[in-house]
Amino acid sequence: MTWLSDPRPGAACAIVAEVAQAHDGSLGMAHAYIDAAAQAGATAIKFQTHIADAESTPAEPWRRRFSYQDASRYDYWRRMEFTPEQWAGLKAHADERSLIFLSSPFSLEAVELLRDIGMPAWKIASGELSNSPLIEAIVETGQPIMLSSGMSDFAEIDAVVAQITKAGCPLAVMQCSSIYPCPAEQIGINVLDEFRRRYGTAVGLSDHSGTIFPGLAAAAFGAEVLEVHITLCREMFGPDVSSSVTAAEFKTLVDGIRFIERMNRCPIDRTSILPAVEPLRATFMKSVVACHDLNAGTMLTAAMVAAKKPGGGIPAGKLHELYGRRLARDVCRNEQLQLTDLE
Repeated sequence: MTWLSDPRPGAACAIVAEVAQAHDGSLGMAHAYIDAAAQAGATAIKFQTHIADAESTPAEPWRRRFSYQDASRYDYWRRMEFTPEQWAGLKAHADERSLIFLSSPFSLEAVELLRDIGMPAWKIASGELSNSPLIEAIVETGQPIMLSSGMSDFAEIDAVVAQITKAGCPLAVMQCSSIYPCPAEQIGINVLDEFRRRYGTAVGLSDHSGTIFPGLAAAAFGAEVLEVHITLCREMFGPDVSSSVTAAEFKTLVDGIRFIERMNRCPIDRTSILPAVEPLRATFMKSVVACHDLNAGTMLTAAMVAAKKPGGGIPAGKLHELYGRRLARDVCRNEQLQLTDLE
């Protein structure tokens, strides 16, 4: 059970494979990402639902000019569109692979489309926090919401969080740095604790670093949600490849997070493990031994004794206490000394 199926602070981390536009407008490629995310162990797969005429104009500038086939960013959004039936098919495929299907809406029309196909939770993208009509439409569903924060100050985040929590929607506030790819210095892992204290909600990280490291750190910080861009390979086309991890890296990330969660669920009592390691002490610790054959009555010096494996005799830590003591019997080279061997 993760936050997406049990949306409360402290739930297991929901690990979201963010496809965004990595499918490059190919329905077949979008379905391939569903299979890749499922094989990597993701909790959910997330797309972006763009309806060009509802969200943009031909005057929209490029974030980064990357396309060889689109004259404008508006044209690019048009090429990224799928029909409602195609979106329904993607959700059905995700359901078959036991993935939670998610897609960020960027217009009221997209909200309606995703609501109609039965999407169970919402991700509000960083650029939509000032889009009051869209947020109101999402809040009306009463479903869990992941709120990104990459382009907003605290005043804007505060207002939207208050709106969502007043409506009673389960909420995870996501730390996000809208830098692609994001360097370590700009990840802001410390903000997770700041969000948790400020809002009392679940928290998450939307990571654009192109590595698995921030995600592992977020899990160690107890994040309930992690969103990471995924690519089938680093030679793929698209604006987010440099900010993505490969499917193989995503699987390593998932395995690492689940390992961290098991560690955090199982604190150990140092005193309780000592009986179990007692046999190892005899094998790996060291005892005082004679450096060479010594006769009874010999006064021990530093040159005559040493600390060597195995344990079981006089502990190595007491070596210096034996200097000046006399042997009560003959001992052979490398023979362990016992306290009864000393006068």
